[in-house]
Amino acid sequence: MSSPPAAPLLLASTSPQRRAILEQLHIPFDVVAPHYVEHDPPDADAAELVRRHALGKARSVAAGAGDRPVLGVDTTVALDGRIYAKPTDAGDAERMLDELSGRTHAVVSGVALVTPAWEHVEDTATLVTFRPLTPRDLGAYVAAGEWEGRAGGYAIQGRGAALVERVEGDYLNVVGLPASVLVRLLAERFAGTYGFG
Repeated sequence: MSSPPAAPLLLASTSPQRRAILEQLHIPFDVVAPHYVEHDPPDADAAELVRRHALGKARSVAAGAGDRPVLGVDTTVALDGRIYAKPTDAGDAERMLDELSGRTHAVVSGVALVTPAWEHVEDTATLVTFRPLTPRDLGAYVAAGEWEGRAGGYAIQGRGAALVERVEGDYLNVVGLPASVLVRLLAERFAGTYGFG
């Protein structure tokens, strides 16, 4: 006799990238838009910032979740102690990408799992090295518009892959959800329920 299907996670995010990663991992989920306003001071501690945002997103929808676990995720880019959040316009995106050019930055994510009984939040980082970018590279990428709504001004799963020389760590973290952390948490907290552990 097979066990009943797992109650879907509630994903406190409208990110299509995060939805695609959960689908790739065959984790059942439903989407609820979080009621949470992010504030990203450029000099904030990246790990502390993403943990706070991930937990805030998860908590913002947990009241209506019943017993279902709520997943909150937040991702930012950090270099030299500075946060590179979502660019405000094309000029801001070009400035960010120029500063990341030829250097190694950290993509830092916070992951929060919230249930009525407990909350767990942690952070993880992936190192991404950009190749040296020419003014033509920058202009062409920014003109394509892919920078919009992306921390650091790029999307590695799209044309942004052409900016990247090397990735050290969880590639899916750079896309928007650190799968390695989530799978480990589900295996530890819900052994067998979602197919892990």
